[in-house]
Amino acid sequence: MTEFLLLDFSEGQKLQILQFVVFLVIYLVTLMGNLFVITAVILDHLLHTPMYFLLINLSILDLGFISVTILKSMANCIMNTRSISYFGCFAQVFFFILFSSADVFLLTIMAYDRYVAICKPLHYERVMNRRACVQIAASAWISGLLISALHTGSTFAITFCGGNMVDQFFCEIPQLLKLACYDSNHSEVRVIVIIIFLGLSCFVLIIVSYVQIFNTVLRIPSEQGRHKAFSTCLPHLTVFSLFVSTDTFAYLKPT
Repeated sequence: MTEFLLLDFSEGQKLQILQFVVFLVIYLVTLMGNLFVITAVILDHLLHTPMYFLLINLSILDLGFISVTILKSMANCIMNTRSISYFGCFAQVFFFILFSSADVFLLTIMAYDRYVAICKPLHYERVMNRRACVQIAASAWISGLLISALHTGSTFAITFCGGNMVDQFFCEIPQLLKLACYDSNHSEVRVIVIIIFLGLSCFVLIIVSYVQIFNTVLRIPSEQGRHKAFSTCLPHLTVFSLFVSTDTFAYLKPT
């Protein structure tokens, strides 16, 4: 196997151009939004806090996440091809898992950051100091790297003889396992179980953090104080809900 063929949205040239334009707009909006966040945090010294340091890491992960999946599909539309090399497919799977896993871990860390800031404000500077922030951000990246290496290595260790048609517009493990020479149901179930275990673990930690946060916020006497505390948590909850709901729809729906 030297290359794979990715799914295209349509064989019609006009629809391919439409797909390219739609993907380009999505990519440019994401690129500008995340670059704006990164630039604003770097230039504004008032934003040199743990929460915004973690936000920079989240923006970098989002940029990597969308670049890995969309750019190749856009290039294929322009060149009117569907192929991706074996190494290119390997790289796509590796970085896709790396960025998505690190994303989940980082969102969990950000929930803990809000928990310490609201529930233990007097200990915040000691717990979330600069060294601690670098260490926990690095732990999210390293954990994503290890998970990615494990899943990518085990996937590409198998022999592919079920054709080279990947039923997705980028390379992902569930679709690649369908091309294995043997029944891949066991491998696919194993991947899903590991993903669910990690996802649920992070989800439980986030829920526990927010239960503590809500209990603390509800005891704040002033309405303005409660509103300020909730406003720092709402963006994180929104991002995490969107991330979990879209992943659930994509991977846990019936075959």
